[in-house]
Amino acid sequence: MSALTESAPGYRARRTLPLRVEALRQLRRRRTLAMGVMLAALPFVLIVAFAIGGAPDGSARGGVTLMDTATASGANFAATCLFVSAGFLLVVPVALFFGDTVASEASWSSLRYLLAAPVPRWRLLWSKLVVALGMSAAAMVLLPVVGLVAGTAAYGWGPLELPTGGSLAMADALPRLALVVAFIFVSQLVTGALAFWLSTRTDAPLGAVGGAVGLTIVGNVLDAVTALGSWRDFLPAHWQFAWADALQPQLEWGGMVKGTAVSVTYAVVLFALAFKGFSRKDIVS
Repeated sequence: MSALTESAPGYRARRTLPLRVEALRQLRRRRTLAMGVMLAALPFVLIVAFAIGGAPDGSARGGVTLMDTATASGANFAATCLFVSAGFLLVVPVALFFGDTVASEASWSSLRYLLAAPVPRWRLLWSKLVVALGMSAAAMVLLPVVGLVAGTAAYGWGPLELPTGGSLAMADALPRLALVVAFIFVSQLVTGALAFWLSTRTDAPLGAVGGAVGLTIVGNVLDAVTALGSWRDFLPAHWQFAWADALQPQLEWGGMVKGTAVSVTYAVVLFALAFKGFSRKDIVS
């Protein structure tokens, strides 16, 4: 930014590209609506599936899982929605919201005009990062909330039946479910940070989104290779279902704390790389 710009009367770098403006821009996009509809529709798809196929029963498999208690109550159904979507479905909106940030502006040839407004590069990235975090968090909350409402309407309001035995009253179950959502959000920060970094390196939004999703799948595959032994502890995918410890009679923090540390470490490094690389990038689109 030139000295003339910095000394222009009334110019404040922190006031450029306000968060509300960026948030409205992203909310009005069709892909945001599509993601919202997809996540809100999943609980109803599951309800129809259970209505057609009957209530799940784990006795034939020799054990009861979270899926087998899905129809016990609305709380159980909400937990099941998180269980079936945490591994992949929730990865997609996170990768999309983060990966379709800077790259989309470059593909529309509007990035250089934003920076010429003038919006400082750090401000541009910061606004887009905050909005992506907010929209990803909203996606994480939307699914269980719709699941809880739809599940309560279909299966009733009752305690959370635990697969390991026993139950939690709703006064205890709701904070546990909130903790589950928070952990899933933190664990998905790695995918989001990877997509965000790729978005600053390419002009193709699908490349950033697809790259983040692809590498997340690779992480899941590597975690399945038991020969890696303790090396899997350094993979974010290894801890992605540690939130199941929150659905125990006695809350266990160990796995979630380790998973949070791993995910946040990777995310901070990738976000830092994104800001550092973009600050030196030659913008031509």
